[in-house]
Amino acid sequence: MQVFARTFSSLKNPNFRYFWIGQCVSVMGTWIQRTAQTWLVYQMTKSALLVGILSACQFAPILALTLVAGTLIDRYPKRRILMITQAGFLTLGVIMTLIVLTGIVQYWMVLLIALGYGCLQSFDTPTRQSFVVELVGHKDLMNGISLNSTIFNLAKIAGPSLAGLLMVKFSVGICFLVDAVSYLAVLLGLFLIKQNHVVATPSKKRVWEDVKDGLHYVWTHADIRLSATLMLIVCTLNYNNNVIIPIFAKEVLHSGAQTYANLLSATGIGSLIAAFLMSYLSRFGLRRDFYLIVAIGTASLQALMLVIHNYPLAMTMMVMIGFCNMIFLNQSNASFQFDIPNHLRGRIMSVYVLLNQGTTPVGSLFVGSVMDVAGGLWGFPACGLLALVLLLPVMIANRQMIGGWLHHA
Repeated sequence: MQVFARTFSSLKNPNFRYFWIGQCVSVMGTWIQRTAQTWLVYQMTKSALLVGILSACQFAPILALTLVAGTLIDRYPKRRILMITQAGFLTLGVIMTLIVLTGIVQYWMVLLIALGYGCLQSFDTPTRQSFVVELVGHKDLMNGISLNSTIFNLAKIAGPSLAGLLMVKFSVGICFLVDAVSYLAVLLGLFLIKQNHVVATPSKKRVWEDVKDGLHYVWTHADIRLSATLMLIVCTLNYNNNVIIPIFAKEVLHSGAQTYANLLSATGIGSLIAAFLMSYLSRFGLRRDFYLIVAIGTASLQALMLVIHNYPLAMTMMVMIGFCNMIFLNQSNASFQFDIPNHLRGRIMSVYVLLNQGTTPVGSLFVGSVMDVAGGLWGFPACGLLALVLLLPVMIANRQMIGGWLHHA
């Protein structure tokens, strides 16, 4: 029971509990939507590059808008921002459901809706990340970060599997309907939250000046700067599963939608194991040794996918990749949030989200182009090998700081 209490300590707070449960349902719907959307586009176009462009459209707005979003997050109540973004997601989900079920869906329509999702995510994701500390306090922040990550990974396991089942038993359109309905849960959770002290700092500065303040903080704090550099490489190249896996399932494993969904779920299983592990270890603070090992580990595992040609081994590798990816993001998040001033939290977390998701269009277009030319087998290895090449000089240049991280682990 003591292990259980430590692992879920932040859920004792009713506000965080409402938020967490609502997000569990909503993010589940999001993963069902993402899985169905990718498979729909691949079935429509038969092109890895066009699947990559879809992913780029969903994440490109994050690259353009997230830093500006961070300034607004610091200026206005986060609960209000989240209610607006979740209502927007609900509206887009209804539109996507209607165009698919009526049979009028075309590739360009899916791209436009993906752009809409991306615009909303630019505000929603950094708001959610920076909202956690308001709900749990500084004492349970590490645990709250880890449990917030479990939402993503529970959905990552169940979402693709449910999407595969819904696509096989019913239709792709039903997946989008489920996604639309799921946003009602998070809206209810947000409605139930009662805050005595809302953190918001009105500013008379220009938006660009506020953006510069956040970037300056990240750049002048060496630990955060190194974390940002590692994220730039790893998140750009090693978080393109949505683009790679459907083509890998089709061209290498010679299978269909269910195998694609199962491989995505396998990465979620690895991620969930890692999330619960980090929730339990959260009382020890940052684990920089884990952080460095998994940064190299995820790139190495993806490089090794070059020799994986059968389903059981592929499932095993996906679990291991998901495990490494989760620990890397968990500790990156903690590195950005640890001991930062509250009035800058939205701006600093917007940099985190920019590096985590905003770099995805570059990686998606890169790997989509590689697979169009060289085939589905080369998706993972191309990303993994390039990441290792780029990580090596970063590690050498920062060897003194890395030595300190390992020494204090």
